[in-house]
Amino acid sequence: MSRYRPPRIPGSKYITPEGEKTLRDELHYLWKVKRPEVTQAVSDAAKQGDRSENAEYIYGKKQLREIDSRVRFLTKRLENMVVVNTRPDDVTKVYFGAWVSLEDEQGEINQFRLVGPDEIDLSKGYVSIDSPVGRALLGKRVDDEVLVHVGAAERSWYIVAVEYR
Repeated sequence: MSRYRPPRIPGSKYITPEGEKTLRDELHYLWKVKRPEVTQAVSDAAKQGDRSENAEYIYGKKQLREIDSRVRFLTKRLENMVVVNTRPDDVTKVYFGAWVSLEDEQGEINQFRLVGPDEIDLSKGYVSIDSPVGRALLGKRVDDEVLVHVGAAERSWYIVAVEYR
C-alpha cells in the first residue's frame, strides 16, 4: 500500500478580523509563553543525565517539534491571509462574513455565518465558504432556494434573511 497522498487543495485565504485576532493570539501564546516553558523543562530534563532513557526530555523535545510546526504554519498562513473587514456593496446577497438564516422543509430555521476555513466552529454557526453549504450560499439572495448535496442525499433550504454585523 502506497503512502502517497495527493496534495491538499488550499483553502480560501479570506479571514474575518476576529479570526485573524484568534490566530495571532495563538501564535503569540505558543511563541512567547508555551515554547519558553517547554524549553526550560527540556533544559532541566537534560541536566538529569542520560537523555536516551529520560522520558521528560524525549517528551519535551516532541512538544517543541509540535510547537515549532504549528508556529511555522500560523506564520505562513497569516502572511497570506486577506482580512475582510468591509461590507459588500450589495448587502442583499450572500458574501463572505454574512449571517444567513435558512429555513428547511420542516420549517426549522438555522443560522450560519460564512467564514474562512481557519474559523470553522459549528457550535457558533460558523461555516467555511469552501464547504458545500458555503459554496451553495454564495451569491444567493433572500427567498432563493439552496440545494446542498450531502453524500447521496440532497438538502433543500430557503434563505430567510441575510445580514452583515
